[in-house]
Amino acid sequence: MCRLRNLALFGTLTLLAACASTAPQQQAAQVNLSQDGDTYSISAPLASFSDFILVETQAGDVPPRVVDLQSAIDDLASYDAVFIGEAHGHVASHYVQSKIFSGLYAVNPDLTLSMEQFERPAQSIVDDYLAGKIGEETLVHDGKAWPHYRSSYRPLVEFAKNNDLPVIASEIPGNMVSCIGERGPDFLKSLDGEPRAWAAEKLHLEDGGYKDKYYAFLAAVPSHRVGGDLSETEKEKKRFYRYAAQVSRDDTMAESIAQHMKANPGRKIMHINGSFHSAGLLGTPERLAIHIPGVKMANVHPIIVDDPKNPSFDASSVGEGQYLLLIYPVPKRFVQMKNINAFIKRTKDKIDENKCAY
Repeated sequence: MCRLRNLALFGTLTLLAACASTAPQQQAAQVNLSQDGDTYSISAPLASFSDFILVETQAGDVPPRVVDLQSAIDDLASYDAVFIGEAHGHVASHYVQSKIFSGLYAVNPDLTLSMEQFERPAQSIVDDYLAGKIGEETLVHDGKAWPHYRSSYRPLVEFAKNNDLPVIASEIPGNMVSCIGERGPDFLKSLDGEPRAWAAEKLHLEDGGYKDKYYAFLAAVPSHRVGGDLSETEKEKKRFYRYAAQVSRDDTMAESIAQHMKANPGRKIMHINGSFHSAGLLGTPERLAIHIPGVKMANVHPIIVDDPKNPSFDASSVGEGQYLLLIYPVPKRFVQMKNINAFIKRTKDKIDENKCAY
């Protein structure tokens, strides 16, 4: 396991790795399958919130085994596009992203970073920042960076800036996603000019594994469940609209990556997104393969374990990525209902900002 030390410098979280002393322990850890075949366990604990364990599975092509970070990087460098699914805001998840990015660069400097965390309209702002024409505050404000940009994504962007690497602002604007979720995919037909270019030219809405997975997610998560007094036809329409909204993200990110790869033959891509978008090489990766048949892709999939003293993962997770990233569980956000209600009240204005406004 690789342990990080957190140092507060100028109000910013800086991560320092002390990997050398822990690498032998990680290499010695074993992956054991339970008797019922449902769960894999690791013979070493996650000692702190900043620790992580990398398990190589090659999406089920090899028996799961614990590997060190450099071994994973050496393998990932052979792929055309590397997807890093993230647990948003988790310090270990973001640390591993930054180390894989710098590690891939060390193997092949012809590399581009692609980010879900910047929307297409912000591309010129991102470019201006990389060129030194604007400062970070302008990037964060005008580029509509995610709230935890400085602690989570600054290391990636600064590495790209300092090494003259491009950064793709790959995502569709959030209010467009909301419009598709409310009005359906035909909303895109109402757009023209520059706004239409902020979303993928085509949404791939066909039936398949990704649609099944997303519908299962809607059914399993109470806050996303389609219910009420609607007829079954109306419920299905709402589910489909929500799926179209999800797909608009995947198709736009994939198209953004594909356009860059076609314009820069041979260049490697590392793309970061929420883990659902790339798990099992579905979502964004499968759409990239539509644009570039035969593209060689890998995914690193995070798993937040239940018990850090006895880390484990479901056997069904083996196919989610070439590598699984086991990380420490996050604290409960709420315990009491009154705190949940207070949170909803103080964030209502922020939620309203991302409503359909076209």
